[in-house]
Amino acid sequence: MRLKEIIDALNLEILNQGDHLDDVVQGGYSGDLLSDVIASTRKNDLWITIQTHENIIAVASLKDLSGIILAKNSVPLNETLKNAKNESVTLLRSPMTSFELVAALSNLGISGKR
Repeated sequence: MRLKEIIDALNLEILNQGDHLDDVVQGGYSGDLLSDVIASTRKNDLWITIQTHENIIAVASLKDLSGIILAKNSVPLNETLKNAKNESVTLLRSPMTSFELVAALSNLGISGKR
């Protein structure tokens, strides 16, 4: 499923569009410990987190993720938004909890396993 289809299906707010809206999302991951996300995600995964500092953009860029969803309407720092624009990382937001987002993505056919 393409990222833009997921955005529409889950009514996600786009904070920064990035370059990945037409990418096919290959999987998903939910976590807030950056070292775990680095070790556990793969290219074209969609990452769910409540972290809002600029280092999340570096992780998404490093791992070539399809995007980041900030759960619980988390508000990113200004530096995070600036870095998302500079790195063309798709940054999204939802009022849903991480658990609710994982369930919704699973219902759309997005899995944590590949």
